[in-house]
Amino acid sequence: MTQAQSAPDAARLQEIAADLIDRARKAGADHAEASVAESRHTELSVRDGKLEDIERSEGLDAGVRVFVGQRQAGVAFSDLSEQGRQFTIERAITMAKAAPEDPYAALADSDRLCTDPPAMSLFEPVEWTPDELEVRAIAVEKAARAIEGVTMTDTAFASYGQGAAAYATTTGFNSGWRKSQFGYGASVIAGQNGVMERDYAATSARRIADLKSTEEIGAEAGERTARRVGPKKLKSGVMPVVFDRRVATAFLSAFCGAVSGPAVARGVSFLRDKMGEQIFAGGINIVDDPHRDWGHASCPFDGEGTVNRRANIIDDGRLTTWFLNSSAARQLQLEPTGHARRNMGGPPGAGPTNLHLEAGSQSRDDLIRGAGEGLLVTEMFGPSLNANTGDWSVGVSGYRIAGGEIDHPVSEITVAGNLIDIFARLVPASDLEFRGAVNAPSLCVDTISVGGL
Repeated sequence: MTQAQSAPDAARLQEIAADLIDRARKAGADHAEASVAESRHTELSVRDGKLEDIERSEGLDAGVRVFVGQRQAGVAFSDLSEQGRQFTIERAITMAKAAPEDPYAALADSDRLCTDPPAMSLFEPVEWTPDELEVRAIAVEKAARAIEGVTMTDTAFASYGQGAAAYATTTGFNSGWRKSQFGYGASVIAGQNGVMERDYAATSARRIADLKSTEEIGAEAGERTARRVGPKKLKSGVMPVVFDRRVATAFLSAFCGAVSGPAVARGVSFLRDKMGEQIFAGGINIVDDPHRDWGHASCPFDGEGTVNRRANIIDDGRLTTWFLNSSAARQLQLEPTGHARRNMGGPPGAGPTNLHLEAGSQSRDDLIRGAGEGLLVTEMFGPSLNANTGDWSVGVSGYRIAGGEIDHPVSEITVAGNLIDIFARLVPASDLEFRGAVNAPSLCVDTISVGGL
């Protein structure tokens, strides 16, 4: 490993952001905000122990949003030359003057701005050379191909990246941060009687020490693939279903969409009338934690520069808050919650940072034993959700559960139900791992409709 000598510099990006809002003021904007982001990423892939591809990408992008009265417009761009900056600002001002008025459009109130961002560990100043990336990718592939039944490599990869960003407003905010990212994984193939099955495993982290070993990830990819060979059909019915932790996050993603302030303000959320009510079983907590060191989605302030903090979105099963940016809060006549999500060159959205559903007391094996006769879901395909009603269906594959044990692989199955009903009956296992920005343990639903034969 070599120490990175030219990592993206947040201070330089803050200078660019400050220049952009100064230009916007001078060009006639009442207020403005600017975002600037720089990224560098290298990814390498191998197959059969040989280098297959290597890609290096670098980007420096910016976005501005300007306000003229209650009219707004935003532009994203990458030409940061003197001419490019001035042209973009003038174009944004022209667009804003032609835009319709929006009574909720404005920057965050200045008294909510984060004046003392917390110090967080998000950047490891190390880069992996192409040779080091190749060594790791080959090691993952070797461990995967060592598993009996694995016959081919789809791809094995390793990557690292560095990024920095800055955000500034005419209300006095200007701050930035740096982040790093490392990872590797593999997708491999197993075959039997001419029928091929594919699966994968990967690990990603902001610091190298948090990565799973290449041997562990390779073995996981190989074992998951080999177990999938020879899937059978499953009879339709209503039965217990256990969702592996790798797919259980789909429920959290649907939940986040339903508690998004903008969606609630538009009336397109199946949870729009559920504030303060019991949504999940007692004892279940869903936590958003923006300040976790080395977290995949950690940030010292939200996308509008306002204070953010750890919060139980679901507390003992009850819904406590929406994800609110300033605009949605104004529409709903509520206070912002520090959940604005930056949108380069456009109005911010709203959503979580590091979100997880807390682990339960039973192991995944306990949930499988308790299911008796049912289904273990390990993959999902093409989910469909009616945002207004919560009706949900998804194609899945996994394993039949018989006598409280994993029996044989199954595929070409559909699982369907209403998420309000499903949320109320979710039982979490104890196998929570923090592998990404959204994490959940394995989850069991005691009865759900399964479509097969």
